[in-house]
Amino acid sequence: MWAAARPRWIAYALACELVAVVATVAALAGGFGGAVRPVWFAVLVALGVAQAEMSRRIERLRRWMSGQTHINVTSVWYLAGVVLLPPAWVALLAVVLYTHLWVRVWRQVRTRPAHRFVASTAWAMLSCFAASSVLAVTGLHGSPVQTPRGLFALCLAAAVFELVNVGLVAAGIYLYTSQRSAADLIGTWEDNAFELATLCLGGLAALALVAQPVLVVFVVAPLLLLHRYLLLKQQLQVAAVTDEKTGLLNTAGWHESAVREHARALRRGSTGGFAVLMIDLDHFKRINDTYGHLTGDDVLAAVAVAISGSVRQGDTVGRFGGEEFVVLLPGIGRADVLGIAERVRVAVGELTVVISTGGGTVRVSGLSVSIGVARHPDAGPTLDDVLRSADAALYRAKEAGRNRVAV
Repeated sequence: MWAAARPRWIAYALACELVAVVATVAALAGGFGGAVRPVWFAVLVALGVAQAEMSRRIERLRRWMSGQTHINVTSVWYLAGVVLLPPAWVALLAVVLYTHLWVRVWRQVRTRPAHRFVASTAWAMLSCFAASSVLAVTGLHGSPVQTPRGLFALCLAAAVFELVNVGLVAAGIYLYTSQRSAADLIGTWEDNAFELATLCLGGLAALALVAQPVLVVFVVAPLLLLHRYLLLKQQLQVAAVTDEKTGLLNTAGWHESAVREHARALRRGSTGGFAVLMIDLDHFKRINDTYGHLTGDDVLAAVAVAISGSVRQGDTVGRFGGEEFVVLLPGIGRADVLGIAERVRVAVGELTVVISTGGGTVRVSGLSVSIGVARHPDAGPTLDDVLRSADAALYRAKEAGRNRVAV
């Protein structure tokens, strides 16, 4: 955490974790919210764990594919817990279900390091605690959910949970990444519609558990289908912006990332420089003519890996079609740009691509790339200015003999 996160995020996360622990311990010690109901707690834990196990593969794929914001289907059981359990026990329910997800799913996903998992757990605890506490303070906790008063309590709990959770998560994302767009911080309208559907299922689960517990099984099936639908949506979104030959972003996907970075650079002013590398694989036609197009595709994939491995973790690599690649380097100074461009050129030059074919093994080496470099705002105020400058620099590199970097 100390190496990967910004100090302001660390302070925010630790503060949230401390508040979550202190509030839960104090509520347990003081008996806030009413008597303990261990049977309901055990039932909700069992249901949450069972649902997580049934959708474990789907959740792992979702976490690998998604960005910052996540729709967490375990909120179904949190909302039921808000109705059935005292505040501290709902917070403990969040701890148990999040810990199970960490052990079974999230610890195997590189985008979910331990410090982010702990912070997310604290935010879930605080959201559950806030929703349940509102019901306890207003006297609505324990209201029969079949009555108008109980249904109002259920809707109020859902609204408080969602508002507190969105606020805590959005603040955490902003402090971690400095992203400011609404889609980055709170998700898209479709994401929030899915969260609303999840909360509705949570309300139905609470009603079922109170009126006829066996009916809760009818909540699990649509929950699993909604989870699978969300994965399918993400897969379609990824496919729309991914180049199938290299696995990199395609032109549309890369340009969308570049537009967002340009907007961030304008907000940051003089400290918001970013750069673009336009990369062309030299004499690629010879490879296709000599070895065939299938071998050429394998070479393109190997070059894509070499480029991706030579840039920084936060840089964005795309394929513009043919043998041309492009790299977006956010928040970078003039001196560092040339160093990264040269590292890419050397990495491609050292490649030896070994390909098994029906006629034996083919070894392709001696590859080289020409690279054009342009930086915002030096190349101009707009993204198109930067792209045109990088393309002109690439042309100069090719005219000067290829296998070189030009600015």
